[in-house]
Formats: sequence, C-alpha cells, structure tokens
Amino acid sequence: MSGLINILLPPTKIPMKIGLFFGSFNPPHIGHMAIANYMVEYAGLTQVWFVVSPQNPLKEQSGLLKDYDRLELMRLAVNDDRRFRVSDVEFRLSKPSYTINTLEFLKEKFPDHLFSLIIGTDNLENFNKWKEYERILDNYPILVYPRPGYEISAQLVHDHIRLVEAPKLEISSTFIRQAIAEGRDVRYFVPERVWDYMDKMNYYRKP
Repeated sequence: MSGLINILLPPTKIPMKIGLFFGSFNPPHIGHMAIANYMVEYAGLTQVWFVVSPQNPLKEQSGLLKDYDRLELMRLAVNDDRRFRVSDVEFRLSKPSYTINTLEFLKEKFPDHLFSLIIGTDNLENFNKWKEYERILDNYPILVYPRPGYEISAQLVHDHIRLVEAPKLEISSTFIRQAIAEGRDVRYFVPERVWDYMDKMNYYRKP
C-alpha cells in the first residue's frame, strides 16, 4: 500500500489543518518527533504529515539510505500515533522534487484540507531561492521552528510566515550517522523502534 493511500486512512471529509514536514529523515530522530508533536499540540494543526524526500539522482549523497529504507524508518518512528502520517508522495512525482509541485498536488487531491509548510529557520534563510517561493508564500501558511545558529531573516517578512517557539534541540541526522559510524551508542537520540531496526540492519556502520 502506497504512502499516499496510507494518509487517506481513515477516510474523512472533515477539513483538517495539515502541517507538511519535508525531509530526507536519514534517520528520523527525537528532534523531528518533538517538533511535530509541538506543531500539533501548540500550533493549531490537526496532523503533521512527514513527507519523505527521494534521493536526487543528479546529486551524490554519501550515506543516504535508499528511499524506501528511510520511509520504513519514518513509519517506525510514527508507529500508531494518529496525529502523524508518513507519505511517499514525492517518490512518484516528477524529479527533481520541488515543494511547490508537491503542495499543489496534495491540494488537488485533498481539497478540503488546509495545508501548511513546516520548515526550520535554516531553510527560511534560503527560502527566496526556492522554485516559485512567492507563490508558496501567497497560498500556504509557513510555520517556522528555530534551529541553533539561525535567526529569522529581516529580508523575508510576510503575513503567512509564523515563528513557532518549538523546543530548540541541537541534534541532527548528520550527528547520529557520524556517531554510529564511530561505534557510539546513540539509542536515546532516536525513537526506540527506529534504533532497534537500524541496529538490526547495521545502518550507518562502517563496513
């Protein structure tokens, strides 16, 4: 069953406020889950959908797990929490993946839902370089969570941009990958089911 079908279950015609959290999730960690949790509980969202981004075939990405391996890790992270959904929608859209295309596709598929974009202050810093960023700004609310070392750019002020005071966690997927490659135990930096699966599959360990 595809991720697009998964996020349709259970079927409903009740409008929902959906936050779209894009990322490679390589791997998903407690920081991702804490942000999503905060967005649902404090930012007025009904659900957060984790949109797993595919690997760019034109770009070398050392250490990036295969698309469906990362999708499985994200599903394990979400488990049975009904506040969250996992989507592989970008796996089946044209490449390269542009956020505006995904937003418009989901808007067409789910016309009753109200979609917001969830990004960090690090992404906001370069937001004006995104494809059709002005169209995104005009049509979708943007919820911005703080990232260490990045502040809101004074050059990008818009009524649809809202800074959300989510917890600022100094943790990243890069840190976790490097720590595992060094033989360190970082089980408490990722959801338990994610750690168990990564440990079983020997992900990110040096050969």
